[in-house]
Amino acid sequence: MTMPKPIRVIIVDDHTVVRSGLGAVLAYSENMELVGEAENGEEAIRLCEQLQPDIVLMDLLMPKMDGVTATKIIHESWPQIRIIALTSYKEKEYVEGVLKAGATSYLLKNVSANELISAINRAMSGQPSLSPEAAQVLIQAASSQPPELGHDLTAREREVLALIIEGLNNPQIGERLNISVTTVRTHVSSILSKLGVSNRAEAIVLALRKDLLK
Repeated sequence: MTMPKPIRVIIVDDHTVVRSGLGAVLAYSENMELVGEAENGEEAIRLCEQLQPDIVLMDLLMPKMDGVTATKIIHESWPQIRIIALTSYKEKEYVEGVLKAGATSYLLKNVSANELISAINRAMSGQPSLSPEAAQVLIQAASSQPPELGHDLTAREREVLALIIEGLNNPQIGERLNISVTTVRTHVSSILSKLGVSNRAEAIVLALRKDLLK
């Protein structure tokens, strides 16, 4: 029976002890082969060009060229190479940055040997692996989308906007709502500011297009 080809891996990290530890983990797996090591992003790119590995284990903060930049260049140049970000950092800018750059997975360096091997095998199938911390960052980012336009209009401002759409002028709006013209002007000014428009016509168009009074 023909043995399947081993998964060819490059380790990119500026700390020798980390590379040694990861190399030991790869040696533990029968279907993986360490084919190269790099200390920074520039070396990683050169190795990818020379060796065409299957997997790159990529640190993020390194001298000369960081992991996010290297990931973007490698992904654009050799999209078949799978990149696993392996770092000590779990901040939003790192997680989103390297995943957007083309990394398949995001793991922290406290990952177990079995979890790392599993992530490499999953990456070969195009399946992502995320540390719980990275997953939480993405969940929080997804739930913090900017609010809908017009969300901050008060009930009275919505009433005024509805009458503006009807074509009423300030005195007519004041009479309809039993408020002074000065108060109407204040409401109109607030509406224009919150909608980011400069005049009533733009407010009408925007309100109708976005269905702000639904």
